[in-house]
Amino acid sequence: MRRAVCPGSFDPITNGHLDIIARASSLYDEVYVAVMINQAKKGLFEIEERIDLIRRVTAEYGNVRVESFHGLLVDFCKQREIPAIVKGLRAVSDFDYELQMAQMNNGLSGVETLFIPTNPTYSFLSSSLVKEVATWGGDVAHLVPPLVLEALTERLRNR
Repeated sequence: MRRAVCPGSFDPITNGHLDIIARASSLYDEVYVAVMINQAKKGLFEIEERIDLIRRVTAEYGNVRVESFHGLLVDFCKQREIPAIVKGLRAVSDFDYELQMAQMNNGLSGVETLFIPTNPTYSFLSSSLVKEVATWGGDVAHLVPPLVLEALTERLRNR
């Protein structure tokens, strides 16, 4: 079985993330979406909320699994016998950082990293930008799935 992982914080998941997950889903038999737990960073959504949102918006893909992880991504991969990490690249600046990570991950464990160029529609998109625009009342409906928009709107309303 060909397995891959799409890692990230997904706070919140965007249409750009979904595009990469969908494309990975068509290339691999099983795709894990690994939601990173970063104790040093307080997210807008709790880990459990992110996992729930991702599961719901990826439900149409029967081969996508969603789990959280902390520590080294390569350990997550080894525990699940995942030989490949799939990362979306938006710009050259992403490549500079991701290449270093890919080389480190490969050196630590032999896990390969495959880069998928982001759909140009989402080349500027990040969770941070979505949160910032939404916080100031901007329209992000075209940037996140409707379910996520609803959760984001509710969360920001109750802040």
